[in-house]
Amino acid sequence: MENELIDLIIDDVPVRVPAGTTILEAAKTAGIDIPNLCYLKELGPYGACGVCVVEVENCPKMLRACSAKVAPGMVVHTKSEKALATRKLALELLMGDHDGDCQGPCKLNCPAHTDCQKYVKEIAEGRFADAVATVKETFPLPAAIGRVCPHPCEKACRRNLVEQPISIAQLKYFAADQVRKDGNERPIKVAAPTGKKVGIIGGGPAGLTAAFKLAQWGHDVTVYDQMPEMGGMLRYGIPEYRLPKAILKAETDAIAALGVQFINNFKIGRDADFAKLRSWFDAVIVANGAWKSTAMRVKGEELKGVWGGIDFLRAVVTGEKPDIGERVAIVGGGNTAMDACRTAVRVGAKEVFVVYRRTRKEMPAEDIEITEAEEEGVKFKFLYAPDEIRGRRKPVPVVGKFEEIALDSVIAAIGQRNDPEGFADLPQTPKGTIAADEGNFATTLPGVFACGDTVNKGAGIAIGAIAQANEAALAVNAFLRGGEYKPIKPILSERNLTEKDFEDRPRIARAVMPQRPAEERKHDFKEVNLGLSVEAAQAEAKRCLECGCHDFEDCKLIRYANLVQADTQRLRGDFHPGFTEQKLVTIERNQRKCILCNLCVRVCAEQAKQGLLGLVGRGFKTVIKPEFKDPAATAVCKDCRLCAENCPTGALKIIG
Repeated sequence: MENELIDLIIDDVPVRVPAGTTILEAAKTAGIDIPNLCYLKELGPYGACGVCVVEVENCPKMLRACSAKVAPGMVVHTKSEKALATRKLALELLMGDHDGDCQGPCKLNCPAHTDCQKYVKEIAEGRFADAVATVKETFPLPAAIGRVCPHPCEKACRRNLVEQPISIAQLKYFAADQVRKDGNERPIKVAAPTGKKVGIIGGGPAGLTAAFKLAQWGHDVTVYDQMPEMGGMLRYGIPEYRLPKAILKAETDAIAALGVQFINNFKIGRDADFAKLRSWFDAVIVANGAWKSTAMRVKGEELKGVWGGIDFLRAVVTGEKPDIGERVAIVGGGNTAMDACRTAVRVGAKEVFVVYRRTRKEMPAEDIEITEAEEEGVKFKFLYAPDEIRGRRKPVPVVGKFEEIALDSVIAAIGQRNDPEGFADLPQTPKGTIAADEGNFATTLPGVFACGDTVNKGAGIAIGAIAQANEAALAVNAFLRGGEYKPIKPILSERNLTEKDFEDRPRIARAVMPQRPAEERKHDFKEVNLGLSVEAAQAEAKRCLECGCHDFEDCKLIRYANLVQADTQRLRGDFHPGFTEQKLVTIERNQRKCILCNLCVRVCAEQAKQGLLGLVGRGFKTVIKPEFKDPAATAVCKDCRLCAENCPTGALKIIG
């Protein structure tokens, strides 16, 4: 009957709508969102995707909300167990034939999930301030971390399948340096004060990142550190020739400028005990790092002339002049060992050896660090391990393959561990680190969180500590607002590609970082790298293959897949024919991402009144293709773009 109103219940909410209304439209009037991919208000019902299914009481089958009409007394459940299971199945079927990358492998492989692809693109376009702002969405130290990070992002870069990875880390600090030089860095927005106070113990990359985040959210943050200046291991464990301290200070000063208070030369247990410090704040983050060198566990390591790797580096950074003599051996194969051996050269050692128990190929240090050390005269002894350190020469019978090396000093750079002094109140792991939740980094003490090298598995790379700090900051923010933060691993679509997929790509050499010559640089602590030029940086950034989806933030398919925790791999099989075309003039079509919802075809026919798109083929091999029979249609297509604007998956991309 005309103008008849229908009463029904949707998710326990009474709803009254005109007769003829679909369940989907009725739900919208009540503020209830039913997931859908092929629905558009301006078009007729289609029901292709199956994602909008709902359960209706006393109805034997699931109904598609975009086409099913309301009925008097209808009781609809959009989130019942049956509805969610059916919706999940529909999404897994769609994801099983969706061959696209939600995010680039660079971002996925970064422990902190920095949006590498985005800032590389911004650099390619000359938008350096935007690039720095993108990095600072994740952490506040782009110039420092860009110089020292072992860049796991580059190991995952798809450009490896063409020739060499993008110089992601170098581009990061290029942008930061350029923006500082130009004086046009984007201001950081800070929310209104919340009245909540947070104390952070440790001014290294983890503590500084947490402070940076919490200050932006309006909290009053104070950072305590035992050393004279902020920076942690970035300042006291990384040599000046790799990370100039003036650059680090500029970045820590920018954090202070947000209102974060820095208190240095403050040690827990000496200046205040942990319980007292807790009483000053609404929440506390412990991020005091790993400041003790790991012992070699060999006879004689207690002798004079035996140093821990980070102890030696810290002594040099703080202006001491350690007497290491002329012949020095560094034990270890990581980047700290490389820092130690190259520093030993710079403080006057005439012969420097690196003793490593495995092969060069197995060394965890970056290859460039090993190469630069060799250029500076360091000698490597592979497949050797220290057995004993003796204070003076004496004949000793040995069995097996041994070599005796006369040395003035030995520097053990085989690892780091945290110092538990002053933190007895906190729960400990069997390793002696602070025990914290692996997801939100809460400890068993209410309002106390811990992150970085001091927790769980112990010391790692700086970007890993930063990743933990971001999670801890989110957890603290939730705690201060009366909630609880529980991170959920996102559902993402990822492609499996090989070198064959990139056979058509032109080979373009990776940018070469200009450096000071070895014979010059090994005599001082001035920065080794000279930096990329603007032209070289932009050319390097343009090598990016842009793997991640341009439409990820607005993709309805992945958003709904996350809502039901769909398994993107469970129903994977053969894919529809995949190709990319640009026949739509200003729109690029990626058939691999298409889920055949047919929305673009219908929009073109019913809204644009052109009918330029259609389904081609039969059965599984069906694809969507354009057909231009009239030059006038090309002109209309250029200005229309309705298909791309309504695509739910990113299969259509506006390119002009």
